[in-house]
Amino acid sequence: MLSSLLAETTKVLVKREGDTDFEGSPPDDDAADPSKQELYSSWALLILILLLIGSLWTSYYLQVRKIQAVHETVVSIFSGMIIGLIIRTLPGHYIQDAVSFNYTYFFNMLLPPIILNCGYELHQANFFRNIGPILTFAFAGTFISAVVLGCIIYIWAFLGLEGLKIPFVTALGFGATLSATDPVTILSIFNAYKVDPKLYTIIFGESILNDAVCIVMFETTQQFHGESATFTDLFRGVGIFLVTFTISLLIGAIVGVMTALILKHSQIRQFQSLETCLILLFAYASYFFSNGCHMSGIVSLLFCGITLKHYAYYNMSRRTQIATKFIFQTLAQLSENFIFIYLGLSMFTEVKLVYKPMLIIVTALGICVSRWAAVFPLSKLLNFVNRVRARASGRPAPEELTKEYQMMLFWAGLRGAVGVALAAGLEGEDVNSLRATVLVVVVLTVIVFGGTTARMLEILGIQTGVEPESESDDELDVELGRKAASMPYAFTERRGTVRRVSDSKSRRSPDTTTPAQFGNSLAPEPVSRSPRGSIGERSNDGEREHHPSFSRTTSMDPTGGASSTSNGSVLSGALPSLLSRTAEDHARWFQDFDEHVLKPVLLDASSEALTPPKSSGSGTPTK
Repeated sequence: MLSSLLAETTKVLVKREGDTDFEGSPPDDDAADPSKQELYSSWALLILILLLIGSLWTSYYLQVRKIQAVHETVVSIFSGMIIGLIIRTLPGHYIQDAVSFNYTYFFNMLLPPIILNCGYELHQANFFRNIGPILTFAFAGTFISAVVLGCIIYIWAFLGLEGLKIPFVTALGFGATLSATDPVTILSIFNAYKVDPKLYTIIFGESILNDAVCIVMFETTQQFHGESATFTDLFRGVGIFLVTFTISLLIGAIVGVMTALILKHSQIRQFQSLETCLILLFAYASYFFSNGCHMSGIVSLLFCGITLKHYAYYNMSRRTQIATKFIFQTLAQLSENFIFIYLGLSMFTEVKLVYKPMLIIVTALGICVSRWAAVFPLSKLLNFVNRVRARASGRPAPEELTKEYQMMLFWAGLRGAVGVALAAGLEGEDVNSLRATVLVVVVLTVIVFGGTTARMLEILGIQTGVEPESESDDELDVELGRKAASMPYAFTERRGTVRRVSDSKSRRSPDTTTPAQFGNSLAPEPVSRSPRGSIGERSNDGEREHHPSFSRTTSMDPTGGASSTSNGSVLSGALPSLLSRTAEDHARWFQDFDEHVLKPVLLDASSEALTPPKSSGSGTPTK
């Protein structure tokens, strides 16, 4: 029965594609009628919404039943494939065209919410603690992966076994499209199993930077399309890449800083709805402005989100802080589920794709080889550098990345929808074959690698059940009915919250202070402002007292005393001890600059988020 059904479906598809007057196809006049277009658009949108509802409900069911063998992304892809096959067999083309993959929709509507949420919700402490491996895999690893896969595809096309004609530049662009990782499935499983935060952060950090690197790399290769590649073009391409990435980063950071200043020097926080809308629009403006300047909007939006969370977040009203957090998360969740449905639909709704089985097999094997070349040699290099640093400082030398972590990094390299969207920009004679190959390989990697992640964690014996450090206590703040950062003007290193240092007797460690102590031991004191609007307090002798947020020169001890060191001691001896210092040590200069210069200028002490709660007299803040 199944074979007869498949045969009948194939017969209908062949007849439909070969006969322009296939029965049931609407005439051109009907398809151009606005009322008909509205009708078909309504049905297409209804189909997508129903698929999205089914995907989200499946996610809920799997989480409630604690089913780890099947992931929601796999279900979304298969449901999209089934509905796509049904749409392909139905008469008419309008609905099929409406639900087909459109890279313009993808880049302008679906991808930005995901990137913005990644930057906004980034655990900055863990990210910068592992910045070395993250940058190594995101830049060097992505470059190696793209070049290795591009060379494999070029050699395969050069053999002429399938009659393909793929220039070397096009092959490199193809390698860049399939070097974009999208470990949404793996990271969600990591969250469920509570995997070691270090492994989670490295994979997460690589993925968000990897997408940006792949997009810039692909756009760079497209500038050489139709030209004969030479060795000097390699340096030219690297230069274009670095300039594009750097300018895009600056655009995002500048927009984030400007947003913080606007929030500081205006009273927009009194109108929370307008404030929330403006913050969202400022972030999206950085994306489209960067794209309009032929830069990378993804890079700009990512670093705009990071800058917004680091500076502008503390100038927002409390309602806007909560609203932006959950709006960004909601939009990202909808986009992620929709993208996987989109991929499944495109398997059958894209009519121009040409599937070449051998090319698909070679590409699938090629991404495994390229991922291996990008992970294991670089992991050995990172371990070697870590040993050299440890030997120079005379401390133990644990491996930066164990063999189990290296294997998990390899397994986490499944390809995502960014590659499918980039493939739409490929040019050449066999472009439809390349696009079909990218689509099939992306779907296969999500199903195979994503579906076996839980089992791989058990096989490798990777530690699970680790409680990560909390980056934000929004839910706790709402539950206790108090404002975030009830200790204003001091930003703790671990969570980035705000606290006030009243006097030496009431100073306490932020990790040992309980919510009930906020009203008594951390009572508010008058705040002085300089004409430039910097934040500070004055002690009894009238001099300005810097808190730990703005100064690394003052460190608090648990007993309430303060030990001081000079800035010169931080900088002295930096060059001789370069190899013996960690990534955090190398980033210390920026932390000093951030706390001494940027935060006093950009953060506003009068905002609702920084205002201490009123005390009822019992030591418990009142609402």
